[in-house]
Amino acid sequence: MIQPKLTAFDIAMIVVSLVIGVGIFRTPAIVAQSAGSAEVFFAAWIAGGLVSLCGALTFAEIGARYHFPGGFYKLISTAFHPVFAFMLNWVIVLTYGAGLAGVALIGAEYINPLLPVSLRSQAGIQGTVVATVLIFFVVNYLGIKSSARTQNVLSGLKILLMALLCLGALLPPAAGASAGPAPSSPAPDTGILSAFAVSLIAVFYTYGGYQQTLNFGADIKNPTQNTPRGILAGIAIILALYLCINFAYYRQLGFSGLAGSRLIAADLARALFGEWGFTFFSVAIFISVLGYINATLLSLPRVFYAMADDGVLPPIFKKVNARTQVQEFTLIFITVIVLASLLVLGTFEKIVSYVMSIDSLALASAAASLFVFRRRVRGHDPHTGYKMRFYPWIPLLFVLFLLAVSVNVILSDPVPAAIGWGLFFSGAPLYWVLKKVI
Repeated sequence: MIQPKLTAFDIAMIVVSLVIGVGIFRTPAIVAQSAGSAEVFFAAWIAGGLVSLCGALTFAEIGARYHFPGGFYKLISTAFHPVFAFMLNWVIVLTYGAGLAGVALIGAEYINPLLPVSLRSQAGIQGTVVATVLIFFVVNYLGIKSSARTQNVLSGLKILLMALLCLGALLPPAAGASAGPAPSSPAPDTGILSAFAVSLIAVFYTYGGYQQTLNFGADIKNPTQNTPRGILAGIAIILALYLCINFAYYRQLGFSGLAGSRLIAADLARALFGEWGFTFFSVAIFISVLGYINATLLSLPRVFYAMADDGVLPPIFKKVNARTQVQEFTLIFITVIVLASLLVLGTFEKIVSYVMSIDSLALASAAASLFVFRRRVRGHDPHTGYKMRFYPWIPLLFVLFLLAVSVNVILSDPVPAAIGWGLFFSGAPLYWVLKKVI
């Protein structure tokens, strides 16, 4: 039986680490290349932030209303159908496992130059990933409260390091910075709207992750109040940091430098602090990666719990250690998936397209569950906790935006999107097989 141990502050810090992985240190350059101008670039980040705020308000009410383990899966299953929920979450489990391996690999590449020379090989990078994942496997295995304390420390360090990078928004521009048009400006026939739409894919990927806090529904003390407080506090911190650091990139490097950089935060750190900025950036990225790994290993097991509770996974996946509140077998299973994903991992850019099409559909479905649940209690709603203003317009805007992103991914990068959709549709027969076997 799961016992609540997490506070609103714990949830806010989990939100920060689930959202701020390595995306903000890589995607701004991708967004700038797609946007072709500073105006479109900032419009995409502001629009993505506003839509994410709509999503945070939506999930804050959902989390206040319904708080059970594996909430992200359970919401879709209860509102629509268990088969649909399984199809979505079966893909999400695979993509989050691969995505976690990819994030760990990028973090290892940044910290590796600071290690002894004997470890600066590809084998050394792989070894760093394995060691990092195993360390946080042990941290999570010790107990959910132990993991949450670790998360609070890592999230606090991450916020501090990003705040230091945000100094670039206040200091005079670095010598040689140019705000002129990027060489990768879109062709005239592409159009501003098309450039804006493509830019939003990477932007929204960078804002994503806060919805996974619904998986902790049964772990939160006083969830009716603490869930919305944690989600809204976390997303407010993220919006402020993202907008500030993007302006710092632009102010210090100019738009051409921003669009042409692959290691955008490293270039910003060098502009601000000189050559030692490389070391600063490497540590910042690695700390960000540590927080993301810990938050993901903290979150994913609760999805398996909900699936096992519905009888589509063996009961061992929902077995919880009464003392530590850890699903020990599930945590081991997920760690094996992450480590195995190192063998088949693609590029970061492909991972974005692979994840975003189905992930957007899953997010839209979870958000749309609020319409279903409100309709079921219409006229006799027993919920007395947080309720968003301007319902149904805020969740409707969020859902329509997500569906547009999903379609946009298919049109702009069809091959990885097709892989994701293929896995999605394969979930239906797998569901029925598992139901018969278990």
